[in-house]
Amino acid sequence: MSDTHQLLDSNMSNQNLSTETYIADGVQGHPKQLALLFFTEMWERFSFYGMRALLVLFMVHQLKYADVKANLIYGTYTALVYLMPLFGGIAADKVLGYRRAIILGGTLMAAGHLILAIPTEWSFFAGMAFLISGNGFFKPNISTMVGKLYSPGDGRRDGAFSIFYMGVNLGAAIGGLICGYIGQEINWHYGFGLAGIFMILGLITFLFGQKSLGEIGLVPKETSGESVGNQKQLFILIGAFLIIPLFIFLFNNYTLMGKIMFPVCIVATIAMVFIAFQQEKEARNKMLTAIVLVAFSVLFWAFYEQGGGSLNLYTERNVNTFGMPAAAINNFINPFYIILLSFPFAWMWLKLANMDKEPSTPMKFTLSFLQLGLGFFLFVVGAKLALNGQVSFFWYAFGYLLLTTGELCISPIGLSMITKLSPPKFTGMMMGFWFLASALGQHLAGVIGTLMAIPSEGGATTVSAVESLAIYSGVFMKIFYVSLGGGLVLLLLVPILKRWMGAVK
Repeated sequence: MSDTHQLLDSNMSNQNLSTETYIADGVQGHPKQLALLFFTEMWERFSFYGMRALLVLFMVHQLKYADVKANLIYGTYTALVYLMPLFGGIAADKVLGYRRAIILGGTLMAAGHLILAIPTEWSFFAGMAFLISGNGFFKPNISTMVGKLYSPGDGRRDGAFSIFYMGVNLGAAIGGLICGYIGQEINWHYGFGLAGIFMILGLITFLFGQKSLGEIGLVPKETSGESVGNQKQLFILIGAFLIIPLFIFLFNNYTLMGKIMFPVCIVATIAMVFIAFQQEKEARNKMLTAIVLVAFSVLFWAFYEQGGGSLNLYTERNVNTFGMPAAAINNFINPFYIILLSFPFAWMWLKLANMDKEPSTPMKFTLSFLQLGLGFFLFVVGAKLALNGQVSFFWYAFGYLLLTTGELCISPIGLSMITKLSPPKFTGMMMGFWFLASALGQHLAGVIGTLMAIPSEGGATTVSAVESLAIYSGVFMKIFYVSLGGGLVLLLLVPILKRWMGAVK
C-alpha cells in the first residue's frame, strides 16, 4: 500500500473520508483528523487525571479512610474504569458507532465530574459511578478511530498512536498539576469541578470537528444496508444509566471486586481465543499474538499504576517535593516526561522502520518490563540514600523517567497493536479486551498498594518517615524482581510471536 496521501480538491470538500483516503497532511505527514482526536482526548484526560490526582489523598485526608480501604476503593474505581470499555467497544461496533459512543461517554463523564464537585456525602461515589459508565463508551472508541485513519500496513500507525498518546499526557500533566494543586491546597471539590469544565471543553471540541471525519465512526450498517434501529440505541443509553447504581454498590462493598474481575477476565479470554480459532490461519495467529501480549500487559499495569495510588501517598510522606503538593507533583511528572518524549519516540520508531530495524511489538513489550523494573529499583536506591526518611527528588524523578520510557514502549504500542492484529469486524471488541486487561491490572494495583499500607489514625500516619520508607522500598524491590522476570519470559516468547505476526511489525 502506498503511503502517499490523496488530496481532495475544493469541489470535494464535503466528500466522506474512508479509511483508505486522507485529507491534507497534518503533523509529521499524518492526516489532519489526528489533531481533532488528539485535542478531544487531551481535554478528556485533563479531567480524568485531574480527578485521579485527588482521589486517594481525598479519601485519606478528607474522608479519613485507612490506607488499605483507600487503595482498595481506588483499585475498584480504576478497574471498573477499564472494565467498561469492553462493553462500550462492543456497543460501538454493533449498535452506536464510534462517534455516538464518544459523545455519550463524554456527556456522562462531564456529569460525573460536576457531581463530584458537590460537597455532599453521596456525591463522591455517585460522581465516580458516572465517570466509569462514561469512560466505557469514550475510551476504547476514540482510540479505535485513530487506527481507522490509516490503511492496513501503514507504517505511520505506531507513530500516530505515540502522537495521540502525547495528547493524553499533555492533558494529564496540566490536569494533574492544576487540579492537584487546587484540590489539595484550596478546596477538594473545586479541583473536581475544574476537571468537569475541561471535560465539557473536550466534548465541544469533538462535536464541532466531527464532520471532518467523513464516514469514519458512523453508526454501523446491518446486512440490509440500513442503519441500526433506534430501539437498540435507546436500550444502550438506558443501560448506561441503569448500571450506575451497581457501581455505587461496588464502592460500598469494595472487597467484592476481586470476585468479579477474575471470572470476567477468564471468560473474556476464553471467548477471544474461541473467536481467534474461528478465523483463517493468518488472522488466527495474529489475534493469538494480541491475546498473549494483552495477558502480559496485566502485570505491567499492576505495577505501573501504583502511580495513582500508593505512589501518591509515598510522594507525600517520603519524597522531598520542595513544598509542592504531592498530588500535583506525582501526577505531573510522568505525563510531563511523556510530553517531552512522545515525538522523539514517534520519530525513532518511524526512522527505525524506514531502516528496517524497528523492534517488533513483542520486543517493545519486553523493553517496557525491563525499564519498569529498573524504575522501581531506582526508587529503592533513593531510599537507601535518604536522609531522615526523605528521598531526594533526583532519585524519584530518575525512577519515574524509566517508568515513563517503559510506558511508551507498551501503552501507545499496545493500542496500535490491537488495531493491526485484530480482524476488522472485531477491532472494537479487541480494544475493549485490551482495556479489560488494564482493568485487571488496576485491580491488582490496588491490592499491591495494600502491601504498602502505612498505619494511620484520622488521616495522619502513626509511624516515622524512616519506618514508612522501609515499607515502601521493600515492596518496590519485589516489584523490580517480578518485572525483570516478566521481561525475560517475554523475551523468550519473542521469536514465536514474531512468526505468528507474519509481516506485521
